[in-house]
Amino acid sequence: MSMIICEKVNKQYDNHHVVIDLDLIINKGEVFGLLGPNGAGKTTSISMMTSQIVPSNGTIKINDLDVKESGKEVKKIVGIVPQDIALYPMLNAFDNLKFFGELYGIKGKMLKERVEELLHLVGLADRAKEPIKNYSGGMKRRINIAAALLHQPLVVFMDEPTVGIDPQSRNQIYELIKLLKSQGITIIYTTHYMEEATALCDRVAIVDNGKMIALGTVNELVSQVYGGVVELSGEDEEEVVQVRDLFQKKSFVKNIRLAENKLDILVEDINKNVAELLEILNENDSQIKVINMMHPSLETLFLYKTGKKLRD
Repeated sequence: MSMIICEKVNKQYDNHHVVIDLDLIINKGEVFGLLGPNGAGKTTSISMMTSQIVPSNGTIKINDLDVKESGKEVKKIVGIVPQDIALYPMLNAFDNLKFFGELYGIKGKMLKERVEELLHLVGLADRAKEPIKNYSGGMKRRINIAAALLHQPLVVFMDEPTVGIDPQSRNQIYELIKLLKSQGITIIYTTHYMEEATALCDRVAIVDNGKMIALGTVNELVSQVYGGVVELSGEDEEEVVQVRDLFQKKSFVKNIRLAENKLDILVEDINKNVAELLEILNENDSQIKVINMMHPSLETLFLYKTGKKLRD
């Protein structure tokens, strides 16, 4: 069952296009990753889906509610974990959650029980009465997540929730996300960490410069780079072209991209095929050099498709 449907969604400010023709279906109960570098359009996409900003054009529906026409209803069923910590540092964790719960209209005994339940869920019940200013970055992130869960949303949007925290806190957030998924909650998770998308997400959309450039399961996406990518470079453009033509005849070469004096080569098995490429270069007394070897991964796919790293 579809929980979120985006059709030809665009967002632009003057002549700057932030999100371009986003077509996307996210299923109920899915952990869906939006993977891309800073400035790729991830946060803007989330802001449109949660009815915080209006698309320039296109349609977004969440649980069959149009975000333009039913913004107030949409906000009742979504939880938002912002990239920045949205807590009051002088208040303790209990009072922070109580305050946000009251904003959602939860009151009295029900609110107290819900806050206590969430404090146990995020593993901070024993620190509930300490001011947030005394918390570590990872602890603040977990309370940030708890605040988004107070009204029991159907969909939770998490915008890079593990930025700047230690590995132990990151693992605790991973376990929390898996628990939420087991409860049938749909999670949209933005990150520029390839390992997070691999560990958490059922499917991933890779975005760059406002466009979705790849979509699928992690295994489906990684398979697009076959056995890996070999990068070669030379000073003589004519020689680089000749080497490209030689390599194109080899069955283990799946694709070659020529950019200036550099070759990006998709191969069947990077550990085996690099030796074969080097042998061909030696046989032809070529001055072309292997400058990089990239094993199959989401990072490799992104670099191959865009020419830059996910963290750029």
